[in-house]
Amino acid sequence: MTADTATQEARPLVLKVLLRGRHLQSYRAFCREYDKVAEKVDKTLRGGYPSKAQFYRWLSGDIVGLPYADHCRVLEAMLPGWQAEQLFELHEGGIEFVPEPPNTNPEPSTPAVSEPVDAPANQPADMVALYAHRANVPKQLWMDLLTGAQERIDLFANASLFLPEDNPEAIQIIKNKAKSGVKIRILLGDPEQPAMELRGKEERLFEGLVGRIRMALAYYRPLVGIDGIDFRLHGTSLYNSIFRYDNQMLVNQHIYGTYGYIAPILHLRKSSAGDLFDTYMRSLNLVWDEEAYDIQDAKSR
Repeated sequence: MTADTATQEARPLVLKVLLRGRHLQSYRAFCREYDKVAEKVDKTLRGGYPSKAQFYRWLSGDIVGLPYADHCRVLEAMLPGWQAEQLFELHEGGIEFVPEPPNTNPEPSTPAVSEPVDAPANQPADMVALYAHRANVPKQLWMDLLTGAQERIDLFANASLFLPEDNPEAIQIIKNKAKSGVKIRILLGDPEQPAMELRGKEERLFEGLVGRIRMALAYYRPLVGIDGIDFRLHGTSLYNSIFRYDNQMLVNQHIYGTYGYIAPILHLRKSSAGDLFDTYMRSLNLVWDEEAYDIQDAKSR
């Protein structure tokens, strides 16, 4: 390690120094303040604070680029006078020296709640990101959303096998979430239903899809009968796989003749200015209420 590298690593981020100066360096204190500020910025952002792992990565600078736009909005409102880019720069002084904003008399700027200047005019207000393929979604995002959920988790898919396969700890995390009071609904395909065989043909997986569903059910089986977890099956034609975590959602689009991991993913955050999140939730709830049945009843159908 060079002297320059050691010096750089020893310097804290501006964000860490500012939070420490306001006694917000602990995760619990930060989340309380985040919610308080988010309520004023946009009520739908309340409860959207980062997971504990995310928070400490912010403080250590162990991130690529900036946090998601909504996080930046809240941070800028929490720390007036600072831009998100400046908060994630290295601090020139010591940890005890709390800096002032670079410009104490800034020119009037665009309100924090506005859309990014480069956002398309027709981009839905509740769309955070679009990934061309599910395989492009950062693995950590799946886990951050799962671990960060405080109230509700809904998993609606045919198999959702990738989640426990890529993240072996996911099943235990879901168990722990249920024990902590998070309401969880899991809705997977019934391998005995004709719609699953048809989907296998349409995706060119053929009998492989039914096999993947059976394998997924083996992974998820330990969640059956757990208090706080409602586990059902469905036999519907699945238009989208929907993964909802509180006020955020990942939607896996499905394309005829295309494997699920190649199809696009929408990352949504519920917003009073948009209705895309609610549209997908209505779809999920409709299947849950009218087409789903308890996994224990599947054999008798």
